Amino acid sequence: MSLIRVFIAIDLPAEVKSELAGLEAQLKKNSPAVVKWVDPNGIHITLKFLGETSDAGIDELLQAIQEAVQGVSPFQLEVRELGSFTASDRTQTIWVGVKGALDTLNQLQKNIEANTELLGYKREKRPYSPHLTLGRVRDIACPSESLRLGKLLSETTFSALHNVNVDAVNLMRSQLTPAGPIYTCIGQVKLK
Repeated sequence: MSLIRVFIAIDLPAEVKSELAGLEAQLKKNSPAVVKWVDPNGIHITLKFLGETSDAGIDELLQAIQEAVQGVSPFQLEVRELGSFTASDRTQTIWVGVKGALDTLNQLQKNIEANTELLGYKREKRPYSPHLTLGRVRDIACPSESLRLGKLLSETTFSALHNVNVDAVNLMRSQLTPAGPIYTCIGQVKLK
């Protein structure tokens, strides 16, 4: 029995990832070097990060997801709006927002949270805030770099609007490497 790092997520269509890659490239040109950018091919909507898990428990997790999606029909989300999470006046995470059928998305996330808690996973204390992470600001950022980044984000427009048809939930493996995480789908549950 070995441990693997896993999370539950909604994948994005290739055209959305391509649009996000263009946005990242635009931001990279003028941003300070303190941002660790996410590989656009790995961008997803996280529903629940589980962390280190026994590979023997994968079937149990897939069953919990299967039960969580009962009664949830496929739905549509919209990808738009550039934003950031900040703490102590310091930008920490750069993201693109998610709109659309948020009531359905939030209910799905609550179902997954409850079902994984029954399996012994800790409940997330922060309120769920669906988003697409583009980059994370390293702790070494000085105040001037943080201000410069904040100004860049406020001056950058992201007017693209893409619809994401959500018809499945994925159980993902995350392998950490020096070049960044590698994500692999290890199970999928379809919405009916």
